[in-house]
Amino acid sequence: MYRHYKKTAYNSLNLNRKENKMKKQIAAFFDIDGTIYRDSLVTELYKKLLKYEIIPQEEYIKQVKEPLTAWKNRQVSYEDYLEALTENFSTTIKGLTKAQIDFVTDQVMKLSSDKVYTYTRDKINSHKEQGHMVIFISGSPDFIVSRMGEKYNADLAIGSGYEFKKDLFTGKIKPMWTSRAKNKKINELVEEYNIDLKNSFAYGDTNGDTLMLSKVGNPIAINPNKELLANIMKLKENSHYKIIVERKDSIYNLTPDMLKDI
Repeated sequence: MYRHYKKTAYNSLNLNRKENKMKKQIAAFFDIDGTIYRDSLVTELYKKLLKYEIIPQEEYIKQVKEPLTAWKNRQVSYEDYLEALTENFSTTIKGLTKAQIDFVTDQVMKLSSDKVYTYTRDKINSHKEQGHMVIFISGSPDFIVSRMGEKYNADLAIGSGYEFKKDLFTGKIKPMWTSRAKNKKINELVEEYNIDLKNSFAYGDTNGDTLMLSKVGNPIAINPNKELLANIMKLKENSHYKIIVERKDSIYNLTPDMLKDI
């Protein structure tokens, strides 16, 4: 699911289908969790559901506390923890009303949506200034991905589709967190908006972003996890990859060549 935003570069870029057939568009694809946002949006939503007692603490203790503790002790990967959290999140919110979901989404946006990386925030602004098409593509729920897109002036914001019927969440999800799902969606966007992948950019942090990064001429790995970094290092040609590490108030701009002997 994705949205068009009236106050974004769509109007200035004239991104309609007729003009797309004549002019190639440069795009910048951004993952959100761990790439723009410093944590997981699902984690933030889960915290608010617990805080406002919309879901019971027992569910958290039963399903999430153990993998969270294991991750904090570095006994499992962050992805393993997030998988447990996301699975429980989608099960737990089944049957909640759209009003309840909108309320916790509002709270996350109000209290937590500024917790982003300096590097990617500045890159979003830079791409907008250059007239590039900025696209958020994330495995987080579409109802909060769209809000992040609005806040940071993305031209498109695409998240996992959460189905609502009669204002109730059905429990059905069209996932956008796998590498293949993102790849398929990008292929559709390339066709629809005549995107020039060779000159386009992509920003991601985990293995779920591997195919997205590989499709563009300017791939940038942001604080990459071990699996993504290993996949980049295995490539026969990886000199066009950038690796960005942002820690506290410092940003390190690295290349695969700089890391090959580590």
